[in-house]
Parts: sequence; C-alpha cells; structure tokens
Amino acid sequence: MIGRVSEVRLRVRYAETDQMGVVYHANYFIWFEVGRVELLRQLGFSYRDMEQNDGCFIAVVDARCRYKAPARYDDEVMVRTHLKNVRESLVHFGYELVRVSDGVLLAEGETTHIVTDAELKTRTMPEKHMALFREASGKTG
Repeated sequence: MIGRVSEVRLRVRYAETDQMGVVYHANYFIWFEVGRVELLRQLGFSYRDMEQNDGCFIAVVDARCRYKAPARYDDEVMVRTHLKNVRESLVHFGYELVRVSDGVLLAEGETTHIVTDAELKTRTMPEKHMALFREASGKTG
C-alpha cells in the first residue's frame, strides 16, 4: 500500500541535456531530491528544520534509477514521491518521473537513507518526525 504521494512539476532545462539531446542520467537523482524535499514540506516540516532544530540528517546509502524513456529539453516532468518504508533509523523513498504532455513513464527509482547526527553516526529519528513519516507511508503501527 502506498500512502501519501507528493507531486511536483519541473521543466527540463537545456543545461540538463547531453550531446544526444536527452537528459543526462545523473540529473534524475537531482529530481528525486526535489521530490523528496517537497514531500517533507507537505508533511509539515523542512529538511533544513530537521537538520538545524533536531540535529537529524538523512544520508543516502543507496540510490537506484530505472530509465524507461528519454526526457528532452523543455519537457515538463511530474516527479511523484512516496515513502516506501520507514524505521527508526532508516527511510526509503520511491519515485516516478512522468512526462506531463503524454503521461509516459520516464523513470522509476528509489533512495534509501540512514538517519544520522551531524557526525554521521547512526541515530533514531525524532518521534515527531517518525509519526509523520509513519502516517505518510500508510503505516500507523
């Protein structure tokens, strides 16, 4: 079951494309971050607040992307982000990138993050954030 899904639109900039006129593969991970940050905002807090107020960071430990179709300059892309799983020291996000004009799935991906302090030592997620993540993931238990 998928809980809350965040959607954010972006337009492909010329600088994001390669010599073949398609979006360079690494840019998809930047778009995943855009979606992830927006999902946190929709949950009622910002990643900056998490870092500054709670000393809590979510460090990427795994990132995957499955490319389905090319995105090109000036395409409008919908970034859909959801929480796949959340545990006390781990957060797992899922992503879909869809071209708005025709609904074509451009890519699917996921990132796994460990929860750390400022020194990158594993810690548990503050309960105030954990409760919001659980609710957004559709797992209230």
